[in-house]
Amino acid sequence: MSSNEVIARVLLIRHGQSLWNIEERWQGRADIELSELGIQQARAAADKLGSFDIIASSHLQRALHTATIISEIHGVGPVEVDERLQETHVGPWEGLTRQQIEQQWPGYIDTRRKPEGFEPDESIVDRLTNAIRDFGKRCAGGSALIVSHSGVIRTLRHEMGASNPRLPNLGGSWFNVLGNDRVTPGDIVTLLDETSFTEAL
Repeated sequence: MSSNEVIARVLLIRHGQSLWNIEERWQGRADIELSELGIQQARAAADKLGSFDIIASSHLQRALHTATIISEIHGVGPVEVDERLQETHVGPWEGLTRQQIEQQWPGYIDTRRKPEGFEPDESIVDRLTNAIRDFGKRCAGGSALIVSHSGVIRTLRHEMGASNPRLPNLGGSWFNVLGNDRVTPGDIVTLLDETSFTEAL
């Protein structure tokens, strides 16, 4: 096997709509549950997914509930919980709306500036890359599904030099695990028809 050969593919997707998504609040590590629509989204997305050797999730309820629904429909499990997959710690922005953030920290969001207490990008890349690599090695020759959060998925793609468009609920990205332990970005995935579901932040 060559060092740059793909040994496994890992799909990271965002959870279904949460109660704070409805209110357009930055969640960070606040443990917010899925809305009723979020539960429906998870079921609809499960119907569009292929088979996976492993299903894993962040420990936060909105991700774990999404993963559990998918796991039960596909008969793959139990869901493996890994705290490395949790959302970015957003410090003082947790629980605030975009409008509130822009009032208190003008220009920060548009220029990617972070307030004190916000998790550094390097920390996100390190923990998420290691988790993807670990799950990929365990399902060599196959694929793993990880239910995580848009903030960390987008940050990882950005730091890898890939496009990082806004991800709707149940949107995500493939990542490739190579024989030399590198992790590289793959295609963006959208599982739901946004005309059928109300998009949430």
